[in-house]
Parts: sequence; C-alpha cells; structure tokens
Amino acid sequence: MADFTLKQNDLAPAIIGTLKSAGGAVKNLSTATSVVFKMGTSTGTLKVNETITPFDAAGGVCRYQWSTGDTDTAGTFFAEFEITNADGTKETFPNEKPLTITIKADKL
Repeated sequence: MADFTLKQNDLAPAIIGTLKSAGGAVKNLSTATSVVFKMGTSTGTLKVNETITPFDAAGGVCRYQWSTGDTDTAGTFFAEFEITNADGTKETFPNEKPLTITIKADKL
C-alpha cells in the first residue's frame, strides 16, 4: 500500500511529513543546516533531490511542493527526507523504511 498517491503530472497536493525518530519523538529542525527531499526508483535512481525549507521547524514538519517533471512518470517510487544537523551528521526520515509513493497513469 502506498503512503502517498497522486495522478501522473499532478503537482498537488504537496507531500507533508512530520519527521519522527523510530521511538516517535519529533525531530526539531531549528538547528538543521539542510533538509533534502529525495524520491527515486527501487534501483536508487533519483527522480527528485531537492533542498527544502521546513514548514514548521520546531514541530519537525516538512513540505515538498511538486515541480514540473517530478510526477511525469507513472509507477512506484520511494521517498525520504534527509537532514544535516549543525554538527554535520545526517539523519534520514523515516528511518525504518522509505515512504512509498504511487504515481498513477493518467489515462484520459
């Protein structure tokens, strides 16, 4: 089952995620030096690799607004948010498995 589904070439809705540890603690992004949204295929080929600004840094909420070309290919993709902390360490969310994104073919 997909965590997020949209139709081919649609740019809305944006994907929104609250970044939490495996234990459920919300990640405060106020001191993060970067947040990157990545989406790719099962073979690791990236379709999206964009730096974003947290929507609510203290609440760990990130939002990625799709751009032209991001959703032009139907299929199943995998996504994650990767943050770089102030000390240079990186963390990936979700940290257990990536989000599954399904882009359904536009048949009409």
